[in-house]
Amino acid sequence: MLLTGLFLVAGALLGRIDLVVLAAPFALGTAYALRRRPVLPPEIGIEADDTNLVEGGALVGGISVGNPDDVGYDLVLVRTVVSSWLRIDEVRFAPDGAGPEDSEDASDAPPRPGRRDATDRPYGFTVPAGTVADLELRGATLRWGRHSLGPAAVRAIACDGLLASQTVPSEARPVPVYPVTEPFDADEAMPRAAGLVGGHRSRRPGEGGELAGVRIFGPGDRLRRIDWRVSLRARQLHVAAMLSDRDAEVVLLLDVLAEAGRSGGIRGSASVLDTCVRAAAAIAEHYLHRGDRVSLLEYGPSARRLRPATGRRQYLTLLEWLLDVRVEQSPHEPYDQVFGPQLLSSNALVVVLTPLVDPRSAAMLARLARSGRFVVAVDTLPQAAAPPKRGQWTEVAHRLWRLDRDITIGQLREHGVPVVTWAGAGSLDLVLRDVARLASAPRPALR
Repeated sequence: MLLTGLFLVAGALLGRIDLVVLAAPFALGTAYALRRRPVLPPEIGIEADDTNLVEGGALVGGISVGNPDDVGYDLVLVRTVVSSWLRIDEVRFAPDGAGPEDSEDASDAPPRPGRRDATDRPYGFTVPAGTVADLELRGATLRWGRHSLGPAAVRAIACDGLLASQTVPSEARPVPVYPVTEPFDADEAMPRAAGLVGGHRSRRPGEGGELAGVRIFGPGDRLRRIDWRVSLRARQLHVAAMLSDRDAEVVLLLDVLAEAGRSGGIRGSASVLDTCVRAAAAIAEHYLHRGDRVSLLEYGPSARRLRPATGRRQYLTLLEWLLDVRVEQSPHEPYDQVFGPQLLSSNALVVVLTPLVDPRSAAMLARLARSGRFVVAVDTLPQAAAPPKRGQWTEVAHRLWRLDRDITIGQLREHGVPVVTWAGAGSLDLVLRDVARLASAPRPALR
């Protein structure tokens, strides 16, 4: 357009007809292209199917580009930003999107070799007047957490490329990805079941399925509990006394003071936070399925807490709570926020998920044990966790730190705090058996 204008002005001033004739076709073409120009900018939105997404699951999203004007766009360029933990493998047009000529765009071709993500380049297509074109994104989720799809930006070109709109951005779409629950099962009894009803055997008499003994019939005893063989032999009515089945409270205490290891997603290595969150989800799912009450608590500056409850609703709330777990470092000791009587019940089983990296973690476990609570420590430090090699003393210092950490674990075990490494199903069976035996043992009376 600038060159056409220069030719027309020069031809008029210099009296050069040839310059005017040369610029005339360009001027006529420009006038014809600008006879109808769009006034409204394009509209863009991001959608994602975020229903019950878990690590390693399929992700389906879409970018909708609308043309609210009466004039079609010759070309729209769309580009989006995706979280590093959301992998987009394929970008294509939805069936109700652009026309057939646009479906042959390179976006329908298989990903290029060596390309990390299918959204690393802009995508172009046409959008007729008054229509909406949908760009479909398909991929997979790589890690738990609150991720985002977008923001995206679109720019429209019309009038044979003579006009271009400003870049129109869209807000990012949050995509929550829940942690995958590793297989876990604990067959041993709980140390102290103190609820009203449940599936654990308690030491209190009541209506249950475990035989406690045989005693003389008394007021209030049910006739179906009469033991006729003993009654005939003793010539007096005797009934079978049962132990009540009660639920238990499980407190999952997450140590968020330090992080170690590198997270590689669901297919790679696991960091301390990955192991902690996945183990907490698995343990909570197991005990909630058995009818127990489960609560969560962070050992850190914020001391976030999820109240104890049962049922599927508690499990879904627990998964949402775990998405916000973050490492928080603070020089202050968060003892007062964690060890309050309103937060930790004296009858609860406290499962502490900790890497035992911060010295305050070992002191916290010792304090829980001295308070008389039933404590089990789950070591979440990866075996391959090591600092980057920055000198000749790095490896030696790391081995010395490992030895000091092993000494700390041994001291905790000597003080009655069992420390086990998380290994999925059956990780806590032996430990819970020993803790249950200690809980059921008679305590000496003070005189």
